[in-house]
Amino acid sequence: MSERVVIVGGAIMGSSLAWWLTELGHPPDRITVVERDPTYAACATAFTNSCIRQQFGNPLNVAISQFGVRFLREFRERMGDDRVPPIHLHAFGYLYLAADAAKAAQLRQAHAVQVAAGAGTRLMTPEEMAARWPFYDLDGILLGSHGTRDEGYFDGTTMFDWWRRIARQRGVTYLDGAVAGIDTRGGRVGGVTLADGRALPAGIVVNAAGTRGAEVARMAGLDLPVEPRKRYTWVFDAERPLGQDLPLTIDPSGVHVRTDGALYMAGCTPALDPAVDPDDFAGEWDLWEEHVWPIIATRVPAFERIRVKRSWVGHYDLNVLDANAIVGPHSELDGFVILNGFSGHGLQQSPAMGRGVAEWITTGGYRTLDLSPFAPDRILRQEPFPELAVI
Repeated sequence: MSERVVIVGGAIMGSSLAWWLTELGHPPDRITVVERDPTYAACATAFTNSCIRQQFGNPLNVAISQFGVRFLREFRERMGDDRVPPIHLHAFGYLYLAADAAKAAQLRQAHAVQVAAGAGTRLMTPEEMAARWPFYDLDGILLGSHGTRDEGYFDGTTMFDWWRRIARQRGVTYLDGAVAGIDTRGGRVGGVTLADGRALPAGIVVNAAGTRGAEVARMAGLDLPVEPRKRYTWVFDAERPLGQDLPLTIDPSGVHVRTDGALYMAGCTPALDPAVDPDDFAGEWDLWEEHVWPIIATRVPAFERIRVKRSWVGHYDLNVLDANAIVGPHSELDGFVILNGFSGHGLQQSPAMGRGVAEWITTGGYRTLDLSPFAPDRILRQEPFPELAVI
């Protein structure tokens, strides 16, 4: 008989996994998703910028995003429900800019990895970029790297909503509540206890708790190097629109800006970037006037006259060891599975990661993409599996 599975966290990763488990034949009545906030109003998924790219420095991450693009394009057919809308990928590409020799060398190294993996990345000189996008001021820029296909933004909310909806229709139980304890007697998981005292027996417990991943791991007596980190986003309009799509442009400063429909979206990492409480979404909004706006107005002079329409703070579940996902069974606790630490890549990686963990649960191994390099054992060994292309 298939093991009972409890998934701690019902946002993008937990719901991807729940849907994939049913798709791969795991009995839905033996799957329970526990979510502390059924409104999903204050989770990382709610504040995502819904982008996908293939410009990673790690070939496995490139392959994961390539599957994600295929999944988005086939989403309606894969869901098998005529009510499901298609998901459109607005594929204007990412454009990384290098202003020094070291960064240019890093772009060239990543480009070689991406092209070998089948990505459509193109290295561009400042002259080539100026001809293609005349609105840039490229003073000081040595090299650019542009994703010519399968990079951009999409409606991640629709994907999340239909994963959750169809998983429930198939018989998966979604419970409102917070996990307060994990049964680890005998060196294996036996289930979870909720804050209201309810006990849920399970042979497999999946930690898909996002920014609360380390907290959930501690309930099982394990350490997970995952911290909630604030990330800022502003949406604005311009008095002089650019007249063509603005690629998701990653300035050498780390500030990024892109087209967002008829508007534009900018974001950044704060200079001081400590771990924060998962419930802390307060913003230091001086960042816009003092840091972000001057940078984007220098890079795109047309943005000297703009108006902010809305802004928010989201969270990364940052893996502080190597900024890469932590995925798979934990070797020190039988039946405890990690699906966490995505470091800002979660939404775009959720189709492949949900599928991979579902394969492991239903068959005992990875069948499509080998996700074993993301295994928690590297955390125990303190051996990074690095990803340098983190925005």
